[in-house]
Amino acid sequence: MSHDHLSSYSFETLAIHAGNQADPLTGAVVPPIYQVSTYKQDGVGGLRNGYEYSRSANPTRSALEENLAALEAGRRALAFASGLAAEDCLLRTVCAPGDHVVIPNDAYGGTFRLFSKVMERWGVEWGVADTTDPASVRAAVRDTTKLIWVETPSNPLLGIADIAALAEVAREKGTRLVVDNTFASPYLQQPLTLGADVVVHSTTKYMGGHSDVVGGALVTSDEALGDELAFHQNAMGAVAGPFDAWLVLRGAKTLGVRMDRHCQNATAVAEFLAGHPRVAQVYYPGLPDHPGHDVAAKQMRAFGGMVSFRAAGGMEAAVEVCNRAELFTLGESLGGVESLIEHPGRMTHASAAGSALEVPADLVRLSVGIESADDLIADLKRALG
Repeated sequence: MSHDHLSSYSFETLAIHAGNQADPLTGAVVPPIYQVSTYKQDGVGGLRNGYEYSRSANPTRSALEENLAALEAGRRALAFASGLAAEDCLLRTVCAPGDHVVIPNDAYGGTFRLFSKVMERWGVEWGVADTTDPASVRAAVRDTTKLIWVETPSNPLLGIADIAALAEVAREKGTRLVVDNTFASPYLQQPLTLGADVVVHSTTKYMGGHSDVVGGALVTSDEALGDELAFHQNAMGAVAGPFDAWLVLRGAKTLGVRMDRHCQNATAVAEFLAGHPRVAQVYYPGLPDHPGHDVAAKQMRAFGGMVSFRAAGGMEAAVEVCNRAELFTLGESLGGVESLIEHPGRMTHASAAGSALEVPADLVRLSVGIESADDLIADLKRALG
């Protein structure tokens, strides 16, 4: 199916068919894993379909990149070895020493570490803004700002940024808007259609969906930027391997049905927690009292599978809940079919301790899986005591 023909299909159809052409040699309906490093040339410089070396391009990775571009309604996607590898490529493509980036005041710990411990050493400056407030972001932009960096929903406080409003700020200031779409996935929101310039993914999470692969992606509709990113991807080399690309491509096919169940279960869990005496506060954009509820309802298909809450008994109580849960596996990461529980302050966000991005010590983060909602709620009831 040609790319142009595909564009008339809806999301669920694209998820299964974009990039997934039947193998011309055998008719295999699933793209093969091209576990290969180099390709026979037809005479010096005569490349078959442009393949010469698998760092530069690999047919399995190309299939995933075509799929991701279609799912994000973009023109160009690039698959990387991890979400942070994707972020690193973007930053080194767009920024030079002396440039500045605005980042969220509740960014993912690994993103914060990349700015504070790596990019800063190379002369790239960063400033923090409340990305739920366009005025705060506008005030943080300088003449040297190359990127406005946003996560929505954010990790782990589930803050909601108004993508269309921030895209306007970026245009007005002559800078670019980057949206980390890992928590929502392209099924729930497509930032490029709302005016973002680049979308970042940790495909480890909902895209892969089965806790069995680490990967990342960049998607853009800007052809020139896409070419620059591709040049740097090849020059720096942190590419997705063929088997990893194949696993993410496999995960993408069920993204829609999985997300439907993640969202349904997370809503039930959030409502249960909101009524529990040992829970001080629940963060879930689907709850009507969430400050970002209206914006989320406007730009997302549903509210996602991530729920965070603060334990009424403070940090000890929060750690205790994490240790007592049984069905919720104690572990980092998120977006898999199985439910996970973690203590961000001591686990995923430890690198932000003592900074403007420090998370509350009594916070618990849940990645609500696709098990039975009743079983998940029973487990939390037991863990809360």
